[in-house]
Amino acid sequence: MHPSRRAFLAGSGLLPLMVPMLEQSVSTAHAAEDGPIRRAIPSSGETLPVIGIGTSRRYEVEPVPEKIAPLREAVRRFVALGGSVIDTAPSYGTAEDVLGLILSQDGLREKVFLCSKVGATGREGGAAEIARSFRRLNTDRIDLVAVHNLIDTTANLATLRELKARNKIRYLGVTVWRDSQFADLEAVMQRETLDFVQVNYAIDDRTAAERILPLAKERGMAVMVNVPFGRDRLFKAVQGRDLPPWTAEFDCTSWPQFFLKYVLAHEAVTCPIPGMAKAAYVEDNLGAARGRMPDAAQRTRMEAYVDAL
Repeated sequence: MHPSRRAFLAGSGLLPLMVPMLEQSVSTAHAAEDGPIRRAIPSSGETLPVIGIGTSRRYEVEPVPEKIAPLREAVRRFVALGGSVIDTAPSYGTAEDVLGLILSQDGLREKVFLCSKVGATGREGGAAEIARSFRRLNTDRIDLVAVHNLIDTTANLATLRELKARNKIRYLGVTVWRDSQFADLEAVMQRETLDFVQVNYAIDDRTAAERILPLAKERGMAVMVNVPFGRDRLFKAVQGRDLPPWTAEFDCTSWPQFFLKYVLAHEAVTCPIPGMAKAAYVEDNLGAARGRMPDAAQRTRMEAYVDAL
């Protein structure tokens, strides 16, 4: 998360965290009175809270108590407020080790939908990397493992299917993080049976909505969204600006919620995974998973506002 976000949080109020949910404009959303909106994984019907945590960069710290403490507090707060999805990868430095230490306490592992990736090449290389993730995460089961950046997709998906058959993982998928990968991603989505895809999508990076998100809906694939806050430009663009008054129409009280609600308002999106390294960020971000979502006209207005910055 961009450092300037601290300024926005300092001046922003948070949505009430325990209020009856209002009717959602997105038909796939399911709300609970005391928790965030949940959406279904198409391949199983299992529902997930619609905001998760991404661990790239922010959880790549030295695995010592003083470095882990604020991250542990963020995860505890996340779970307490009804969150469950946490995404990591072997390539995120020490993030798997750090997350494994955090989840080993307070019964957190049983409350988290744990996701990792595989980015090695060859059947042996991929299997070895996944085995290492199990050790680093200190778990005997990972909920979702996805092929990272479409690396050796055929070999790695074969390994993941074997692990799924053995109940070592529950779901499998693939990930990308930039628009130039979309043609290859589309080809994989057309030929493979996947539970999840992970893709970059934000109010200032809308290309995924043209073909990838509709295809995911058509093919029955859940969609995780990485970089939902864009690539630094969004927070810089709104720095020092007040929210437009019309954002109250969809229960938005901060810029992070503005960006997340835009992403969540797309019916194909299951769960964006912004980085959250502090409990204050968790509380603000999860506010986006409550209340009304912008409708089509409001989303168009949001786009026009951001495009004009």
